[in-house]
Amino acid sequence: MVDTKQHVKASEDKMKFAIEYLDEQLSHIRAGKANPKILDCVKVPYYGSLVPLTNVATVTVPDAKTIMITPWEKKIIRDIEKAILDSEVGITPDNNGEIIRLGIPPLTEERRRQLAKQSKQEAESAKISIRNARRDAIEALKKSVKSDGVPEDVEKDAEGEVQKIHDKYIKKVEEIYAAKEKEIMTV
Repeated sequence: MVDTKQHVKASEDKMKFAIEYLDEQLSHIRAGKANPKILDCVKVPYYGSLVPLTNVATVTVPDAKTIMITPWEKKIIRDIEKAILDSEVGITPDNNGEIIRLGIPPLTEERRRQLAKQSKQEAESAKISIRNARRDAIEALKKSVKSDGVPEDVEKDAEGEVQKIHDKYIKKVEEIYAAKEKEIMTV
């Protein structure tokens, strides 16, 4: 019996990880509001190696339409500016010699639809991961009946429990996606 609980727990852990990954991926999608996470992909040359922007500067959000970057060393301000221009952020930095400001432009309707579609793809990937975790757990439970002598009714109960957990996490993915889509489409 302990064996079936281990399979159920392992599948739930995988499903939790899929939700956490989805949250992380969706936080990188710009929704018209300033979010410092959109700069996570920016790498700055610093003493001969590329490092994340947050390792060489302080990133703050003073209001909903602005991101401020304050470098720890003034001499790297040009490198930061160039790294932002070369990245996929798509925002032109404004440099005053001490800080860099990024003005977040309003999204066009077409761009909002693209971002909503990208969010939907991320949600679908999470659902696939959750379904795979369910499938793996059910296969492991069926094997345990043959190899470990687990009673079939115990295995069926565990399968039902895995299915309930699966349904709960699929619903959570749909809720997260709906919230993100609303955030993106709200002007």
